[in-house]
Amino acid sequence: MHAPFRLVASDIDGTLIRGDGSLSPRTTEILDRLQDRGVPTVLVTGRPVRWLRQLYDQMAEPLPAVCANGAVVYDPDTDEILRAAPLTTELLLDVTERLREAVPDVTLAVEVDDGRSFWYEEKWPLHWDGEHHTVRVLSAPEELTSVPAVKLLARSARHEPDEFAALVSRTLGDLATATHSSSSALVEISAAGVTKAAGLAWLCEREGIEAGQVVAFGDMPNDLPLLAWAGRSVAMGNAHPAVKEVADEVALTNDEDGVAVYLEKLFQL
Repeated sequence: MHAPFRLVASDIDGTLIRGDGSLSPRTTEILDRLQDRGVPTVLVTGRPVRWLRQLYDQMAEPLPAVCANGAVVYDPDTDEILRAAPLTTELLLDVTERLREAVPDVTLAVEVDDGRSFWYEEKWPLHWDGEHHTVRVLSAPEELTSVPAVKLLARSARHEPDEFAALVSRTLGDLATATHSSSSALVEISAAGVTKAAGLAWLCEREGIEAGQVVAFGDMPNDLPLLAWAGRSVAMGNAHPAVKEVADEVALTNDEDGVAVYLEKLFQL
């Protein structure tokens, strides 16, 4: 008897792919076998749409994705945004004012155009290049709040990651949703109620799939709502302690192909 799950939901970084950014042949094979059996995989990630190409280039067929921590649902076959839940300009203005007051050294950036473009303040530390047409430095502070954003990002050089996330959450309260998935003091902020769980729930409802029929994998605090929502939740062996604490089970690490190994056993592949 096969597992009663109809959909696999997986985070990307620290979960589905290895530390070097590669998708292992074993993982690719398992996902393909599940697809052939009628069990699709959905990527549920903090990444913006424009950062999916690096993974899609390693796949025979791209997978649908819930991006920007649930703010964007993306169909790669049509390059269409099926759903977007951005922070409004009014909300951005309120949130950024509160953050600047509470965290004097805060540096901000926004994912705009449904995550196809990234605007950042001059002090923001860029760790990539080659995207000049979609990534630009802001020439004036008011530009940051000039258009809706699917994600607001905040950095601090003076705080530890968990400490900074807690500070931002306290500062914003119910005004917006704050989470983190980085080893540095980087907090990701979405509109209130926007989480990986909410984005995937919308997609599953569209496809007639219930939460109890989903098995989900994750490794960082931004995966917590997803793992709490899914019928079965699996933390990676390399996961943040808070994630291991709430998950139903703990798999091997991402560098040990933990997702593939777990799915092999669950679906008897």
